[in-house]
Amino acid sequence: MSPTQVRIVTSSPAETEALGRRVGGWLRAGDVVALSGDLGAGKTVLARGIAAGVGAFGYVASPTFTLVREYRGPTTVYHVDLYRLDRPQQLDDLGLDEILDGAGIVVIEWAEKASLLLPSEHLWVTIRFVDGDEARELQFTPKGARYVEMVAQLEGRES
Repeated sequence: MSPTQVRIVTSSPAETEALGRRVGGWLRAGDVVALSGDLGAGKTVLARGIAAGVGAFGYVASPTFTLVREYRGPTTVYHVDLYRLDRPQQLDDLGLDEILDGAGIVVIEWAEKASLLLPSEHLWVTIRFVDGDEARELQFTPKGARYVEMVAQLEGRES
């Protein structure tokens, strides 16, 4: 694990959501959070917290069937779920490149399916099951100086 990565274990969905609210409080237009993890690991729960931390309105649910949901607030949050995509060409149809233009905050579930489209600077979060049903390990990997600062704040090493 690189010195900039941080792993945090949460013991409930409420803790995962609270962690997301903390992260969301640091985000601004143009930021991208890439979420990866098994089905049911808590990507949507973290995304819900992020949107709440940004101040976006509305209940964040999995956008699995709509692929992209937009939540308005001080900064628009685009919640993207790529679970149902089978082919890279579908990313073009989705307009992901336009969503990544910097006008809002973008949170992408199943981000590994769009890794080639992600900006060089983003926050990658991998979520894993730990010891049963409720506990999760969230590994935050920053790509770029701005995200290194965020991850340092998460760990309590203000830079």
